[in-house]
Amino acid sequence: CSTVRFPVEQLPTITDQAPSSLIAFPFDESFAMTCEAKGNPEPNFSHKSSGEDFDPYLDPRLMKEENSGTFVIPNNGNLTEYQGTYCCYASNKLGTAISKEIEFIVPNVPKFPKEKLDPVEVEEGQPFILKCDPPTGIPPLQIYWMTINLQHIEQDERVSTGLNGDLYFSHAVEKDSRRDYCCFAAFPRIRTIVQKTAMSVNVKTTNAILERKPSLLTPSGGSSENQLVKGEDLELECIPEGIPTPQVEWIKIGDQLPVKAKLDNHRKLLIVPRAQQEDSGRYMCRANNPLGEAVHYFTVTVEGPPEWESEPQSQLSMIGSHIHIKCSARGVPEPTITWRVNGQLLQDSPVANRKMLSDTIFLQNAKASDSAVYQCEASNRHGTLLSNANIMIMNLQPMILTNNGEDYSGVEGKGVMMHCKVFSSPPSAITWSRDDSSESVAGPRFTLHDNGSLEIHSAEKGDAGQYTCLAKNTEGSSAIDAMLYIKEDPTRIVVAPKDLRILKGSAAQLSCLAEYDKSFSNDFELLWEKDNIQIALNYTVNPRYIMEDGYLNISGVSHGDQGVYSCVAKTPLDRDTASAFLMVLDVPVAPENLVLSEYKSKSVKLEWIPGDDHNSSPTEFIIEFEENKWEPGNWKVLLRVPGNHNSAVLRLHGHVEYRFRVYAISAIGAGPPSEPTERYKTPPSAPDKNPENIKIEGHLPHEMNINWEPLLPIEHNGPGLEYKVSYRRQDGQEEWTEHTVKRHSFVVRNTPTFVPYEVKIQARNNQGWGPEPRIVSGYSGEDFPSAAPDDVAVEVMNSSAVRVTWTPVHKDKLHGHLGGYRINWWRLRSLVDSKKSHGDKQSLAFPGDRTHATVPGLTPFSEYSLIVMTFNGRGNGPGSHPFNFRTPEGVPEKNPVLRVTNVKRNSVSLAWAPPLEPNGILTGYLLEYQLINDTEEVGPLQAVNISNPNTTKWILHELEPLTKYKLYLRSCTAVGCGPVVSEESTTALETTLTPVLVISVQTADNVQNTLNWLLFIFFHNSANKEIHISVKQHSFTALWFGLKTSNSTDSNIQQSDGLKPQTEYTVCLISNSQLDNAGLFEEVITTRSKGLASVHGGISTQGWFIGLMSAIALLTLIVLIACFVNRNKGGKYSVKEKEDLHPDVESQGMNDDTFCEYSDNDEKPLKGSQHSLIREIKVADSGDSLVDYGDEDVQFNEDGSFIGEYGSCKEKRVSAEVKTSTQIPA
Repeated sequence: CSTVRFPVEQLPTITDQAPSSLIAFPFDESFAMTCEAKGNPEPNFSHKSSGEDFDPYLDPRLMKEENSGTFVIPNNGNLTEYQGTYCCYASNKLGTAISKEIEFIVPNVPKFPKEKLDPVEVEEGQPFILKCDPPTGIPPLQIYWMTINLQHIEQDERVSTGLNGDLYFSHAVEKDSRRDYCCFAAFPRIRTIVQKTAMSVNVKTTNAILERKPSLLTPSGGSSENQLVKGEDLELECIPEGIPTPQVEWIKIGDQLPVKAKLDNHRKLLIVPRAQQEDSGRYMCRANNPLGEAVHYFTVTVEGPPEWESEPQSQLSMIGSHIHIKCSARGVPEPTITWRVNGQLLQDSPVANRKMLSDTIFLQNAKASDSAVYQCEASNRHGTLLSNANIMIMNLQPMILTNNGEDYSGVEGKGVMMHCKVFSSPPSAITWSRDDSSESVAGPRFTLHDNGSLEIHSAEKGDAGQYTCLAKNTEGSSAIDAMLYIKEDPTRIVVAPKDLRILKGSAAQLSCLAEYDKSFSNDFELLWEKDNIQIALNYTVNPRYIMEDGYLNISGVSHGDQGVYSCVAKTPLDRDTASAFLMVLDVPVAPENLVLSEYKSKSVKLEWIPGDDHNSSPTEFIIEFEENKWEPGNWKVLLRVPGNHNSAVLRLHGHVEYRFRVYAISAIGAGPPSEPTERYKTPPSAPDKNPENIKIEGHLPHEMNINWEPLLPIEHNGPGLEYKVSYRRQDGQEEWTEHTVKRHSFVVRNTPTFVPYEVKIQARNNQGWGPEPRIVSGYSGEDFPSAAPDDVAVEVMNSSAVRVTWTPVHKDKLHGHLGGYRINWWRLRSLVDSKKSHGDKQSLAFPGDRTHATVPGLTPFSEYSLIVMTFNGRGNGPGSHPFNFRTPEGVPEKNPVLRVTNVKRNSVSLAWAPPLEPNGILTGYLLEYQLINDTEEVGPLQAVNISNPNTTKWILHELEPLTKYKLYLRSCTAVGCGPVVSEESTTALETTLTPVLVISVQTADNVQNTLNWLLFIFFHNSANKEIHISVKQHSFTALWFGLKTSNSTDSNIQQSDGLKPQTEYTVCLISNSQLDNAGLFEEVITTRSKGLASVHGGISTQGWFIGLMSAIALLTLIVLIACFVNRNKGGKYSVKEKEDLHPDVESQGMNDDTFCEYSDNDEKPLKGSQHSLIREIKVADSGDSLVDYGDEDVQFNEDGSFIGEYGSCKEKRVSAEVKTSTQIPA
């Protein structure tokens, strides 16, 4: 069956038209009256202007377009003649369509009339109004009140602009006097601002301004009616006058204010945006101040323009059919329905088979001649609706509009749609068949839609093939063919995006992976949509959106990024979609529309509308306040309310001008604060509270100091704050003594010492007294205790602690609050030494009422003395009689030094120093040793008991060669042995000589209770070389003095007397065999404090000391003799003179900081060094002269030459390795 194509007649249809209101703005070049239509045959156009026929072709000034109903009005002359309403008609032989009515408005330039205005005379405190009376113009109208210099007139609760543009003053003040009040009217749509003549105001001052209750400047009367159109903003205004300035609150009678309502113009204006029918009702404004209130009631009616309930629809019907055309609309007031046919009123074109019943037109047994365009118009005073319905009556054989031979492709398992669009009258019966079969396709997977399309659900591979669409009606039939191809692999998303909750500002990532038929590799697309709109993944358009490998990355997430994100995987045949919701979390938005109500002298109710919670519900609201007198600009927390509340009653102080703001806190954090409310000033009142934290103290015996925490300025509640201080003895025999002060402290003089008092403090201001104060108790001033504890006794607990007991001091002798007891004690002497030497006093305080205490940290085997005293807040009382006691022996301290001095094949030589504190009578030493290896294995521990306490060296024999040993040494008394000191050593393969090795430098205690201090230096000199020792006090940078020299092969102890207590010294050792005269050792030591008893006993009585001193004296004598012999061999040419004649630049640059440079100058006289040293001491002019430390002649006669030869010491350690001796020529 072949398809026959022929043109079909069509009624005209309006396709484009100008807006219902066209304003001729002066800055536009032209104004198009658009009217376009389609139809078959092509429609012709005609126009009407303000109900009269209008032909634009007759006016050469108008620009026309061919085959169009549009004409253009150029802006090149007087436009007022074109002002009016226009209607466009599009007609052909079948009927006529009408456009909506278009109003062309030519605005006039608004102007204020030229007028001379008389000055406004007003008394201070009286209300007045400055009239604006703006000219009419194209809305919106904006009113500004400014000065001649274009400075805005400040507006607040007292001064504000009304909706009519007038400037209202609740009451006049002196600063309102000025001569340049100007009203400016702005018309932004026509870009015009006009100014009224400046007005002058003169406020007459008066001596007495009386307060008065509120009244309303606008609106007048007690009630009014307001009508507005649905969708417009409802604006209700109440501007009051009165003194003090009234506050305004709004109420909807019998209901809550609309949620979207907001207050403006300092709460004088209620705005309900986009008002709806439910916003109708009765509203009330209330203006109040402390003297009364004024109210006004508004009856609000929200009307609406027409809205379609049933819009007439175009119809294509066969000849002889029955046709219904329905049209109905709603609105307030009820719209009027007007019917037209082809632009003519229905009653002006009667037809026999046409009837109208209510809102429906009936056409019985319709004929082709009944084809027409029917117009339904619904109108009321707020607007008009117009709808064209094309009623086409004809018989036509099927016309298939879809192309023949179309190819369709589908994917196995997905749906596929094949189209067959048919135009016919009467409607055609459509069937689909396949592969030249006459049978129609059928089954649950096949759906034939009303528009002729065939849909195959879950396509199978066997569905592929050729299909035929056949359309048939009473007038004939028509058919087309289509080919269907089926692909095997459907497109599907295998990894879908997941819902996300993301903090604002962070990054979000959504993932999406898909599978698809590989034959579509070049045609596959993976797209992202947000809220069903495709995301443009272009860096220029959306730089924060990046897609990579199936991931959508969003950086810096904002609130606008919240929504449903869909991943779309698509091929030319099919697609799959997966969605996820991205929720953006943030702190809550600031609350809005803060409203104050229920004004009282010390409270007010605050209401607010919570802002957007940004997907995190508020947990609480924080209400803050700010006042402008004491701390202006400083916001403080007033109240916290739960997050499900939106109002609170605020407790306030008197005589404060408040304003408030609110912010919300959620799990995300604190949101920004709201805009502050207008200020609310509370009247003055008496104080609500009295001072707190009252402290009663006595710094002197006959005074009592009373201090308290003053009221905060905001707590004054009014001017004139002061405090009444009342006090009396606690025994109740006295009347209250009262004093009024403005400060927050008071001193009561001439009181008895430490007597209980009762005190109370009451606040007052000019409005009256605060509440009855509470009574607090305290004592007058304290004095020192006058008695000491009795029956002091000491019980020795161990060698280092004692328990002290006493009888407490009677409370009458305390003269104050008992602080506790203090024990002072000092060491008299060590029981090792018979001579007494007082140690530093030590003290411990024990708080509270007690009769015993423990004194720790005592030195064993010592004699002590102690006293006990009590103390109070004033200080210490007298001490008890001294009580002497002794501590028992203890174990010695750890030996300060243990060194290996010589190592042989089968033996190790040891040397050590006795403990500085033996804590008793030394009985000997316990020397232990055991074999150790690099592994964890150790040999048995072997012990040597050394019973001679004077022994300081020992040789261990019968050791294994090349074996590592660990050595342990402890000092012992009758009580036991002290802590261990250890050393490790490895025996040698063959007997070797140990090089010079410094062991230790120690300071000893004072023995004679004088300034004779001992310096112990242990060293071993197995190389049998001469060792020189120098000591320098740090405060003398150029002063060195010598000790002893030694060439002994054994361990040695060198000592020095003449050192100061608690003083730093540098000890330096050198050997004259060193190649570069460098030092072997340097150590900084600090001598002990004066007064501590020696723990060694009389060292001069020790046998080892006497022998050592004898050996040193003998060696010193030998060295001196050798020096004289060398001098005689060298002739009379002294090195000193040679250096004076030929100064060495290198040697001149040396100073005290060089290290122990050794000189071979043997021509220096023995006494020369001594004299030089004495001169240096005088130059230093130090109070710590070396003469103070001992006998000058004895010290320097013995080794003065040594002092002169070793004048400097380097400030660094050097190796003690022995080098070959080298002679340096003189």
